[in-house]
Amino acid sequence: MGGILLVDKPLGLSSAGAVGRLRRRLPDVRVGHGGTLDPLATGLLVLLLGSATKLSGAVAGGDKTYGTTVRFGFSTAGDDGEGRPTGYGHFPWLAEGQVEGALRSFLGKRLQRPPAFCAKKIRGVAAYRLARRGMAAPGEPEPITVHAIENVRWSAPLLSFTVRCSKGTYVRSLARDLGEALACPAHLHALRRTHSGPFSLSSARPLAEWESLPLEELLAAAEETEAQFLPTLKN
Repeated sequence: MGGILLVDKPLGLSSAGAVGRLRRRLPDVRVGHGGTLDPLATGLLVLLLGSATKLSGAVAGGDKTYGTTVRFGFSTAGDDGEGRPTGYGHFPWLAEGQVEGALRSFLGKRLQRPPAFCAKKIRGVAAYRLARRGMAAPGEPEPITVHAIENVRWSAPLLSFTVRCSKGTYVRSLARDLGEALACPAHLHALRRTHSGPFSLSSARPLAEWESLPLEELLAAAEETEAQFLPTLKN
């Protein structure tokens, strides 16, 4: 069997944690995901069941869309709200047009430096493991593309916007780099994924709701979603 479940991941749960919860519900079925979502992020997580786990590369390779909030005033070790503060700055002098102009300068293709706390391998070791040991080393910049930035709202110290970007883009790094561009430290305050490739958050359900469904109904829904999107994923 195979199938795809579209999950609205809650705050604080890792992608691996979501997979683990579904595995307990389906102990005899392989479960994977089509692209990691950080614990501090919410929104669309694509879970793959059985034979559909072979589609992980196709699912993860699509563009992503995020509702994003950046907080100015201080940077953090992990470039998000969980890390310890590493630098402080003042934001009152930042004008809306100045902030929006700097943000739009990130549109298009560019090289992006990954966060210190991420799963990227450095000399065969995950960057976050090195960072936890105080041995953080800058990862090699990776090519990314920011396709669109929309719905920009500036209400100091918070900047909210929607960003559509390529596979491998770290929105945490975008927040960090935006702060550097404006000479005012910043970090990612909130993130919600609304699209991943052809999948939309509007079709997702909370993980707890999937877990509470009768098994036959859950599997039927997963098979139906796979059948609907399989032609798109194979192209």
